[in-house]
Amino acid sequence: MNTFGKRFRCTTFGESHGRALGVVIDGCPPKIPLDESDIQPILDRRRPGTSDLVSLRREADRVEILSGVFEGRTTGAPIAMIVWNEDIRPSDYEDLREVFRPGHADYTYLARYGWRDHRGGGRSSGRETVARVAAGAVAMKCLGIRGITIQARVSGIHGASSRDAMEMEIVRARDRGDSVGGVVEIRVKGCPAGLGDPVFDKLDARLAYALMGIGAVKGVEIGEGFRAALLYGSENNDQMGKDGFTSNHAGGILGGISNGNEITIRIAVKPTPSISLPQQTIDIHGAEREIRIEGRHDPCIVPRVLPVAEAMTALVILDALLERDAYEAFRAHASG
Repeated sequence: MNTFGKRFRCTTFGESHGRALGVVIDGCPPKIPLDESDIQPILDRRRPGTSDLVSLRREADRVEILSGVFEGRTTGAPIAMIVWNEDIRPSDYEDLREVFRPGHADYTYLARYGWRDHRGGGRSSGRETVARVAAGAVAMKCLGIRGITIQARVSGIHGASSRDAMEMEIVRARDRGDSVGGVVEIRVKGCPAGLGDPVFDKLDARLAYALMGIGAVKGVEIGEGFRAALLYGSENNDQMGKDGFTSNHAGGILGGISNGNEITIRIAVKPTPSISLPQQTIDIHGAEREIRIEGRHDPCIVPRVLPVAEAMTALVILDALLERDAYEAFRAHASG
């Protein structure tokens, strides 16, 4: 599906080497101050061509708001935004028209649809996240009014954790035509207790769903995550005192509902699959082929994932907040 969310719904469109990418948001509350300057700085953090450690594709990624904003405020009508592609080179991918790239979605898209866009992967390209980031920037603007902030950071690259060591891992991989992955940590501050629904619509389940929907993400942890399997209950439980919780092993969510603590999430980001080292593959006819991926690719996608992770987290938190607001308004009315 190309639509995400319930009350704050986002439908994205566009391909990596098509004319443009964009998003239509439905359900944004009215009277929120908003213009391109609220969105552009977040898109700038995601865009390529900013250093020799990322893809050299040159895109300004300038966002245009087409509808849903009047005199600097949202109207409550659908907000349409577009980012035009400028540095497209579909011819770079002509040799891949009939070849499956290892680690990419080429084979599975063909298996699912019987047809695929070979120009950089089309919708399966990481460039699709431009639209998500634009939508997430609007969500973060709404959340900021309520005192909720979201920030992601790189906590590790290929096992390295210091800034210099992480950069060195990326440089080494790039110089030998390879790539590396890493871990991103996301923190949500100011989130009130009571967001999320039990059983099938838990807040942590919705966050995991949203973050796993990012193409490069292969794992999600909330709170202690997998480390919780190594702890005793007496160590993992968050005890309470008169001032609230004395620890935060749960990562801000209990029973699928936010508890008022900081929400902490970690995601595992895989190495960029496009590498220039020779790899074994097959073509659409089943013949074995050796392939080297040429072109402009990130040796490590992790730093550019940060605004995408923040955006998807913001979409979930805002959606849950709007649901709770509606429920609270109904409950207040019902109780008279």
